[in-house]
Amino acid sequence: MSGAVLTLEGVSKTFGAVRALDDVSIEIGRNEVVGLVGENGAGKSTLMKIFSGVYQPDAGRILHEGTAIVLRSPLDAARAGIGMVHQEQSLLLNISVAENIYLGREAAFIRFGAINWRAMHAAARRQLEKVNLDIDPARRADSLTFAERQMVELAKALVLEEETEGHIVVFLDEPTSVLEQAEIDILFSRVRALRSRASFVFVSHRIDEILNLSDRVYVMKDGAVVAAMPAAEASEATLHRLMVGAGRRAEYYREDRQQAYAGPIALAAKQLGCAGHYRDVTFDLHEGEVLAIAGVIGSGREGVVRTLAGLLPQTEGRLERDGRPAVFRTPDEAVRQGVGYVPQERRVEGLVLPMSMTQNITLPSLRRMAHWGVLGSSGERALARDWVKRLSIRPPNIDLPCGNLSGGNQQKVVLAKWIEAGVRVLILDHPTRGLDVGAKQDVYDLVRTVSEQGVAVLLTADTLEETIGLAHTILVMRDGAITQRFEATPGSKPAQLDLIQYMV
Repeated sequence: MSGAVLTLEGVSKTFGAVRALDDVSIEIGRNEVVGLVGENGAGKSTLMKIFSGVYQPDAGRILHEGTAIVLRSPLDAARAGIGMVHQEQSLLLNISVAENIYLGREAAFIRFGAINWRAMHAAARRQLEKVNLDIDPARRADSLTFAERQMVELAKALVLEEETEGHIVVFLDEPTSVLEQAEIDILFSRVRALRSRASFVFVSHRIDEILNLSDRVYVMKDGAVVAAMPAAEASEATLHRLMVGAGRRAEYYREDRQQAYAGPIALAAKQLGCAGHYRDVTFDLHEGEVLAIAGVIGSGREGVVRTLAGLLPQTEGRLERDGRPAVFRTPDEAVRQGVGYVPQERRVEGLVLPMSMTQNITLPSLRRMAHWGVLGSSGERALARDWVKRLSIRPPNIDLPCGNLSGGNQQKVVLAKWIEAGVRVLILDHPTRGLDVGAKQDVYDLVRTVSEQGVAVLLTADTLEETIGLAHTILVMRDGAITQRFEATPGSKPAQLDLIQYMV
């Protein structure tokens, strides 16, 4: 595209064994809205972090108005006229709207060592007028509705107009994920009105919104751009097919080992809800069953998983464990009920990184392993050696701190920890995120093994392919509610497109 404002040219980015971006090229023209779509894990977030200066590319370059630039930080990105409206709002709720808009920019309003509040409020009011938001800049952010806060986020990004000489580009990361339709209509009308002074990159899982707002659309899959087209020439079906790509490989997900479950109900949810996260969630999870929850980011599946792990309180409905009422107020209560949780952030919530493999593997089992309150180290070490051998953990040094292991081997330690603890319900929250192909297959084997042993597994996966391949049953969520249920027995698995139509 001639006259592109911002260009990514042949950019690649690798994290360990994971290639997050693979030779990606994207152009953003003046006064246009560019749509960006792709499954979770397609590379969209990494791409935005490259543009915002959080990550630097391993290969390729960024061009601004045709000139190569290096973005070493978000400050560099702001100086180049690149703004971000994040999915997880960045406003500080205990300060005013004006303070949020000019956070980090207060120096422009300081006179003789004090902030000139009248000047800051007047400047903030001008930014709010750009997004047609009539509120007092002195109001605390926590007094605003979510939609109003989203508009303040946009006004904050538009401050770049006064700070840069060139054309600005604003990235909108899932800005409509928790908005009502009337609020979405207002946001879209403001974006269209602002196109005369800025370009936008609209990232969303809602394909209808992408086609409604965008001029052109890029489709990403597995870290690469697989298609680019004018929005007028695209359709929801076309974009769905491009996002999904090739079909599943049954042998990769060990579908030959998937056995029919016949056990009793291990965990049941009855109209379970958590205000602001999800509502009216009902399911039965049987012993030996792999129940997968599919949905895009913000669909509510994250909240359901966190509630079952004791990390997010339920506000309505009820849970039953082995037919008896259960409430998991804390992770400890969930563990005491035989529920183990493999978190997506294994380095933060799954492991104590300075501790050894031995200590991490036996951590939930210390009460069982102790005799008269004394823990025998020889028993601990023998148990750890057994798991290292069974799971081929490398390097096989049981005294090595878990922080020194690769991502795949760390995940094996987390899984070993819960299997050894004898949990009867195992929650797997993106268990293969960041793992290479070999480590993923090891995880799939473990899922089949624990399922054969009668453990009930609840899964949220990175891809639809993985969801379909591993599951007996699939629940699809959108906008905080279950929209469809699929049986996924070998030989009659649903197609990815079957799921997507209920996700977006």
